[in-house]
Amino acid sequence: MGSIYKRELKSFFRTPGGYIYFAVFFAVSGFLAGFCTLESQTCSTSTYFIFLLYAFVILIPLLTMKSFAEEKRMHTEQLLLTAPVSTSGMVLAKYLSALTMFAGSMALSLVYLIPVYLFSKDNYGHYNFNFATTAGCFIAVLLVGACFIAIGVFISSLTENQFVAALGTIGILLVLLICSVLNSLIDIYAVRVVLSWISIYSRFGNFTYGIFDFASALYYVSVAAVFLFLTVRIYDKRRWA
Repeated sequence: MGSIYKRELKSFFRTPGGYIYFAVFFAVSGFLAGFCTLESQTCSTSTYFIFLLYAFVILIPLLTMKSFAEEKRMHTEQLLLTAPVSTSGMVLAKYLSALTMFAGSMALSLVYLIPVYLFSKDNYGHYNFNFATTAGCFIAVLLVGACFIAIGVFISSLTENQFVAALGTIGILLVLLICSVLNSLIDIYAVRVVLSWISIYSRFGNFTYGIFDFASALYYVSVAAVFLFLTVRIYDKRRWA
């Protein structure tokens, strides 16, 4: 598992895909950080993180589209299936490598919030920057990202075309986004309950107030676990086919 994890991490820096992801991620996050805070003349970071969630519809597929699709295209999938590692270990290694890249890029993007902190100083010398809200949003974004990466890895395991894998992931993330939008437009209670349960975005609310929502965190972890389990099952069948 460790060797696959290291190989996957190195592959992000040996192919253009990894650099494209970083370039797009930092360009988008930098623009959103400036627009949602400094341009809007506010030291609240909640809006920035909310908009960043919507940007994940494009950003996450860039990170996950090659996970398994590339192995199929290069005909190296059989090497993975015959490697001395369990199927779950193989899937987890690829997932953790993508998650490491995502978490690393998120951590580095926090530098964009330093000017927000510096400009939050009032006339009395007090800083109005809310660390609790920022920390809550950051943790929630990592959880949502972990969930989306699991979805992306699963879609990548279904095809050998990276472009198709990216489009498939974008499609599912858009459905989750639409569920959140429809939830605010539909007045039928039963439908809203179902949409709220499905929507990943609607569970982000409490984190924007600096409240750690354990139920939502458990939901994100559970969704990620389900899609990783489905990916493992796919490769279990291929290994013994």
